[in-house]
Amino acid sequence: MRVGSFVLAAQFPGQGQGEALHRAVRSAEVAEEAGLDTVWLAEHHFVPYGTCPSATTLAALLLGRTRRIRVGTAVSVLPTTHPVALGEQAALLHLTSGGRFTLGVGRGGPWVDLEVFGTGLEAYEEAFPESLDLLVRWLREPSVSADGDRFRFRQVPVVPSPSEALTETPGPEVVVACTSPSSVRLAAERGLPMLLGMHIGDEEKAEMVALWRRFARTAGRPVDEIRGAAHVSAGICQITDRRTDAVETLMKAMPGWLRQGLEAHVTVDGRERSMRDPVAYTELLCGLHPVGTARLCADRLAATSERTGISRFALLVEGSGDLAATEENVRRLGTEVLTQLR
Repeated sequence: MRVGSFVLAAQFPGQGQGEALHRAVRSAEVAEEAGLDTVWLAEHHFVPYGTCPSATTLAALLLGRTRRIRVGTAVSVLPTTHPVALGEQAALLHLTSGGRFTLGVGRGGPWVDLEVFGTGLEAYEEAFPESLDLLVRWLREPSVSADGDRFRFRQVPVVPSPSEALTETPGPEVVVACTSPSSVRLAAERGLPMLLGMHIGDEEKAEMVALWRRFARTAGRPVDEIRGAAHVSAGICQITDRRTDAVETLMKAMPGWLRQGLEAHVTVDGRERSMRDPVAYTELLCGLHPVGTARLCADRLAATSERTGISRFALLVEGSGDLAATEENVRRLGTEVLTQLR
């Protein structure tokens, strides 16, 4: 089992954006000190829900500041960028970090980002499979051309080539955020592990893992690849000496952040969107994930792994919104929870 932190660089009410980013960087540094396996970095545009607009840029900073821990994106939003540009960044990070980088990608949402970056609604609604295939080819082949509906260009060499890294894998790992059967099928047919969101529980995640395996078998993926797929479960984690204290900490801080962060999302085409009730959503997350004593958190992670077959976790540790409390939370996750799991 591999446990990592999930960093959104969340801007809580009354905080500045620089404060949120400083907490994100510091929590990642502490994650390495505490023995965590991975730091997963979120990417958002124009909203205080998360103040990091480029997960790969922040990953570069953190890979330079650390020596052991893996750094992954959760996720880089593929419809708002060119897949070759993202592939070049991923190859660069893979090579210069000694293979410590994981590229997580996702569709994002129908947000105004598509207008600002000029990619359009089609990039979100229809072109994600084509973009994903081009990205993966860029990370696995020595030269690439494209003749698709959205991308067309002559054969060009892949520079830098991720296969030149002195690592066990020929290129950076690619993980796909999945929220529906269609995205599960997309990932499975390509043999790519899934990142599953924090809003769903063990039962639904187990169903998605089983569905991924069925799609992968139907697509003729190798048996060893199917068995060894290391899916990632996102969640939250808050560790205190009493569960009531952990829940109280999150209930005080998270609804305000969720309210201002989720309300700030603007759709590109004016479509209606429903927003989760921030208080009810926080209560749901506290019930689904490791929130409480170290023993409870270890047991919850072990139970989720057993029920779902998922071996990796990306845990939001900044739910208090406070730098000192976040650092303590990360340290306790490493010294008190991971030691029990291992």
